[in-house]
Amino acid sequence: MSAGLRVAEHGAPAEMRPLAGRVAFVTGASRGIGQAVAVELARLGAHVVATARSQGGLEETDDAIRAAGGAATLLPFDLARDADKMDPIGPSVVERFGRLDILVHAAGALGTLTPVGHVAPKDWAEVVSVNMTATYRLIRTLDPPLRASDAGRAVILTTGRVLRPKAYWGAYGATKAGMEHLVATWALEVAGTPLRVNLLDPGVVATRMRSAAMPGEDPSTLPQPADVAPAIAALCRPEETRHGEVVRLG
Repeated sequence: MSAGLRVAEHGAPAEMRPLAGRVAFVTGASRGIGQAVAVELARLGAHVVATARSQGGLEETDDAIRAAGGAATLLPFDLARDADKMDPIGPSVVERFGRLDILVHAAGALGTLTPVGHVAPKDWAEVVSVNMTATYRLIRTLDPPLRASDAGRAVILTTGRVLRPKAYWGAYGATKAGMEHLVATWALEVAGTPLRVNLLDPGVVATRMRSAAMPGEDPSTLPQPADVAPAIAALCRPEETRHGEVVRLG
């Protein structure tokens, strides 16, 4: 794989972990829910390919994975600006590890909370790029190895804002709604395979995005990313049978 990847091989014996031998690809893994899920999947035995824009944040994730006795490969990548470079990722993961079993797409962009008529074109382009286009590009490159797995699992994070539009949240809600439709269609297309595809709404969680949207809120009163990570990881287990659902935690 590319020179930007750093591999950390460590951890408890594989047979002690329910996801031993599995390879997981996690976006938004430098902080928040993505980071917590990456650590949880590694704790359960998966080798995690962790991707995010921030090299420093990924290093922190790697430290947490090491502390949990897990193994990680770090892939600094900007989903908004490097989307046209995503096609080789799936083949590269298979070349390096021989398989891919799990996708958790936790990365997302809030954009600017403003009236629809005031959304700047550059802000619109970024939210569309991260929330919709990156999802399409991930499916495009990761669908083949996920289908080839004996128990492929994909979990794409969504939001309750899709069902409950709110003033000033138009760009975020619209792009997440489009993403939901795309993922639901993908789920229908793979229904005859071992791959299970689900959307997950974590509800209100103390993340940086939540703080940006609700600056007056006390994050210590909210569920933390580590609180929702086990439920997300559960959707990635081989015995999980749910498919084409929107799982809501909040």
